[in-house]
Amino acid sequence: MNKLALLLIDVQKGFDNPVWGQRNNPGAESNIARLLAVWRSKDLPVIHVKHCSVSPASPLHPAQPGNAFKDEVQPIAGEPEFTKTVNSAFIGTGLENYLKEKGLDSMVVVGLTTDHCVSTSTRMAGNLGFDVTLISDATATFEREGPDGIKHAAETMHAINLASLNGEFCVVKSTDDVLSTLA
Repeated sequence: MNKLALLLIDVQKGFDNPVWGQRNNPGAESNIARLLAVWRSKDLPVIHVKHCSVSPASPLHPAQPGNAFKDEVQPIAGEPEFTKTVNSAFIGTGLENYLKEKGLDSMVVVGLTTDHCVSTSTRMAGNLGFDVTLISDATATFEREGPDGIKHAAETMHAINLASLNGEFCVVKSTDDVLSTLA
């Protein structure tokens, strides 16, 4: 079996800020924590990605407390951290080179938000030739307003993005599906 890397994208305290609006999947972080615990127990590779917004007003700006990783996913010694300023975990980070140097061609992706950084990073990983599994219940997003002024519920945004990614850039699975294959 190939070493399967766990890629945690933007699991940061700033996403608890009400500025983002209504969110779906309140259990995402607990599922991420479950996956992380199993990865660590099996000594599988764990990689953390952090969004460092260039906007000083953003809850994810490095000067803001929201830039910090959430408590349940704090990196431990030996787990690499990559910082980014754009939606893709592969642009300007060295992540692609790291994965290739370590011989990691398969990954499980979790994090925030489904329709922005998770989607962009998943699409790029698929296009770069990585075998990607995206965990539906270990990702979440927020409601969005379209250019027509229509507000789309967070669950709708989440579902549409998973449907768009599945089969083209990744395989979408649940936390339990992935954990059962690692048992």
